[in-house]
Amino acid sequence: MSWVYLFLAIISEVTGITCMKLSVGFTKLLPSIAIFIFYGISLTSLTIAIKKIDISVAYAVWSGLGTSLIATIGILWFEEPVNFLKIASIGIIIIGVIGLNIK
Repeated sequence: MSWVYLFLAIISEVTGITCMKLSVGFTKLLPSIAIFIFYGISLTSLTIAIKKIDISVAYAVWSGLGTSLIATIGILWFEEPVNFLKIASIGIIIIGVIGLNIK
């Protein structure tokens, strides 16, 4: 169940970051409120997850997959420029997360 909470934390964090972009510097009310809601869910879920998952693994997965997901959203949804280095860097992050999970 801890892994479910961890993945909920990741999805909530990515949603919160996306809302940051959509809030246009806190000028749009609903995305601005959503930032705090989704970060509250994310941090609460992460706190529950680290009861059973090692903090080093949980934080690496949370931050690594969150970074990879938001970079992908930036490319696909916000039409950010993409190049080989950006794609390779996302891959390296994912490899690092996998490496920390190997026991």
